Amino acid sequence: MAHDFGVDLPTWARVFGFVDETTHRRVVMSQVHMSAVSDTLGIAIRRSYISDEQVRKRQVETGHTAATIVASKLPDPGSTMSGDFGEILTAILQASREHPTTVLDSKKWRLKPDRNKPVQGADVVQMVFSDWPRHSAEDRLICCEVKTKATSGSSQPLRTALEDSRKDSDGRIAKTLVWLREKSIDPGLGSISHDQISRFINTTDEPLAHRDFHAVVVLSEDLVDAETLGISDYDISGRTLTVVSVPDLKQTYEEAYQIAALSSDALERKQQ
Repeated sequence: MAHDFGVDLPTWARVFGFVDETTHRRVVMSQVHMSAVSDTLGIAIRRSYISDEQVRKRQVETGHTAATIVASKLPDPGSTMSGDFGEILTAILQASREHPTTVLDSKKWRLKPDRNKPVQGADVVQMVFSDWPRHSAEDRLICCEVKTKATSGSSQPLRTALEDSRKDSDGRIAKTLVWLREKSIDPGLGSISHDQISRFINTTDEPLAHRDFHAVVVLSEDLVDAETLGISDYDISGRTLTVVSVPDLKQTYEEAYQIAALSSDALERKQQ
């Protein structure tokens, strides 16, 4: 399990179907694969915004239904939903890529002050520890800049993903980590502790930890050929570029969020 994402990582590793190209990593998700994991993806999306435990706690405190509480967290259809979907999919992708190594995810989406706006800082922040609480040279920070494009338009997701990934490595990840460390105190992050975040802020601590930077582009499969044209011309130095192809991306993410909202019914039944 990827902590409280609630997905089976070996299954998802097969769904993602990694192919390493000369210039980038390619991931092709088929319609058959997406249909097979649609329910678990919806649950993973819901848990990215609020844990099952927190839903139950808020039910007791407010008297509202699980559905109402979950709905207050999920974005409306549109650009933010599209972007969040790409980030959450990337978080699961990275965790499945690392399996059986345990990946701790910050789940930044739980910290949104506005459900219809993107969360601040680096997009996906994950941590791998070899022998926590001992420091190891194998400790790694995984930082992903994610761009999502579901419909045709003038945006250039590959270019902007790489440009913004350089912003991460040039200093934005440091600011994001400081912000996350503050949030680990209140309201709390759940899966990553204050001391674990500090491991990557205190850059003089020995042995030094690794920082892996990724630019990830999640595309509707009908856009892949046009958007990846000339990919060899991009400067990818110092990071990994991943292109994820999803069938009918707009319909896929909208349906996934519908399942996320409906999955609260199962929590309601457990309360009865």
